[in-house]
Amino acid sequence: MAVYAVGDLQGCLEPLKCLLDRVAFHPAHDRLWLVGDLVNRGPQSLETLRFLYGMRESLVCVLGNHDLHLLAAGNNIERLKKGDTLREILEAPDAPELLGWLRQQKLLHFDEQRDMALVHAGIPPQWSLKKALRLAAEVEAALHDDNLFKPYLDGMYGNEPNKWDNDLKGVARLRVITNYFTRMRFCTLDGKLDLKGKEGADTAPPGFAPWFAHRDRKTKGLKIVFGHWAALEGRCNEPGVFALDTGCVWGGAMTLMNIDTGVRYQCACDDSGHLRPPVSPTIAGHNASR
Repeated sequence: MAVYAVGDLQGCLEPLKCLLDRVAFHPAHDRLWLVGDLVNRGPQSLETLRFLYGMRESLVCVLGNHDLHLLAAGNNIERLKKGDTLREILEAPDAPELLGWLRQQKLLHFDEQRDMALVHAGIPPQWSLKKALRLAAEVEAALHDDNLFKPYLDGMYGNEPNKWDNDLKGVARLRVITNYFTRMRFCTLDGKLDLKGKEGADTAPPGFAPWFAHRDRKTKGLKIVFGHWAALEGRCNEPGVFALDTGCVWGGAMTLMNIDTGVRYQCACDDSGHLRPPVSPTIAGHNASR
């Protein structure tokens, strides 16, 4: 059995299929880890979600900010934004089934055998793995609870509080946990978030750094697979931390990594999120792949 992790899909189904074909992925005996942001911005959000749902027994999935936004829009369609490509999902006859499956996914997955975590944005430097798993479970419980589900989704938007406090309660507590796992890029060592910066790792505001770059990060030594940060272009100099979002939906590439060997494969995308046509018959279907 081979286990692969793939970067942000964002509704780009053709590149995903390209990569799965490239490694001869077979759902009966291989497994695919998804770093979240399965949908939105790309051309085939509904088809992507249906494809994943059809192979759900072969997946490990964590939620990204766009996935949570889809769940929120499913409960209040007015939350849709101008650039969203989610309406087709919400209007699909199988929407309840698809959103019901999405609602059951995690914010943080830990593979004990490999000592490896899967998360959309990252784990803040002031949290141990044990604490991160416990706090992720609080949000997951809210997603699963019919009484907490809508209040959580209605209240999850916003940048405040911008730092963890053990005394936080209610929706504010869930919001900051969610922001760490699904939106974080830059932060301070004690976890103060800067949620405005979206450029490369060298553009941190004064006093801030990429979450993975803090020397005294409590998850040092833990292998972490994450997405969310397309501006990194898949490059992360921190040993054992693997950035997989390479901006497919923005005309970059989609990246698949064998989590046991570290070997990466790419299929290039055009600026609409479709598979980029090959420039030479010698690399048909896999232009810019490696």
